[in-house]
Amino acid sequence: MGTLSGSARVLANTVAVELLNGQQVILPHLWLRDNCPCDDCRVTQTQEKRFILSDVPADLAPTEAVIDRDSLCLVWPDRHQTEFPLTVIAELVTPAVRQQQSWGPGFIPESFAWRRFLQDQEYAITALTEFMACGAIRLTDAPTEPETLELLAPMLGPIRELLFDRIHNVSVEGHVYNIAHTSLGLPPHNDFASYSFPPSVQALHMLHNETPGGESIVVDSWAVLEQLREDHPQHFKILCEFAVPFREFDQDNETYAVEPMVRCDTAGNIASLRFSNQLMQMMDPTQAGIQDFYRAYHELCVRITDRDSAARSTFRLEGGQLLLVAAHRVLHAREAFQPLGKRHLQDAYFELDNIANKLVLLQRKQESINEQ
Repeated sequence: MGTLSGSARVLANTVAVELLNGQQVILPHLWLRDNCPCDDCRVTQTQEKRFILSDVPADLAPTEAVIDRDSLCLVWPDRHQTEFPLTVIAELVTPAVRQQQSWGPGFIPESFAWRRFLQDQEYAITALTEFMACGAIRLTDAPTEPETLELLAPMLGPIRELLFDRIHNVSVEGHVYNIAHTSLGLPPHNDFASYSFPPSVQALHMLHNETPGGESIVVDSWAVLEQLREDHPQHFKILCEFAVPFREFDQDNETYAVEPMVRCDTAGNIASLRFSNQLMQMMDPTQAGIQDFYRAYHELCVRITDRDSAARSTFRLEGGQLLLVAAHRVLHAREAFQPLGKRHLQDAYFELDNIANKLVLLQRKQESINEQ
């Protein structure tokens, strides 16, 4: 990054740092004290913070601030000293770049070989990087035995157990508690909208697919929502604010949540869509804003179900193939099929945080190998 030395000035509530590259950084006094990296303020074995802000007054200000050897050096009224490398400050104020990528024309989730994904570190890094960027990948040549999804835990983290089943069986035979267990088409949706925090990753493993029809569909809901926000900002706003009830249940289980369909982070970036036509429940038709909500919801439905949308991808998932989707972003669906042969799919849920963790660890290991 080159030299970052410059000058520092103590102001009423902040320290102003002028770097030689022309960048100015304004640092609040309490932020500087709260984040002191010294051994007295942190647990050295774990790098966790030990200092707690209530130990100092709210009007705390440093008595001295200078730049020395590419570090901001501070002295506090109790003579405690804080030293911040300027590279750390520069990194913190550099805007983060989102890793998500838009789908291009004709997008089909990229395929990766099952065995190599589980055994080859570099290959797994490529696959997981693609997954984090696009929100969907396929694994091919997977075993067709039931419970194969358990074998993904070393790479994806532990299965997130939900009600009904740990690993869900989807076929027209057996226990039927939702439309997936019929031969009807499934509109784009994500699972368990009826949970306060729905699972963020879903793995769909096709054991057998001998039926005509039943093509798999994925929709990049974030791309749909971004276009909706641009075209109809008021529609987008109400989808972020209007609480909608979702319910999934059977004789032994009851799940229910009332949440807005769209959630954004504090920077306004879309963080998740909760969309399930089959689980959405009736609302009080007299409540304020419901007409505006339904206009917005109608427009969203039109865009999500648009067969010609650039955010939609259709393909056939054969036996021994697995689809992995980032479920807060990518909706999945299925065309209707004729139940003339065997069709058996199993699915299970994982968490995106665990996959992101695995990718970082694999990248660190690979960097160490490359440096040898």
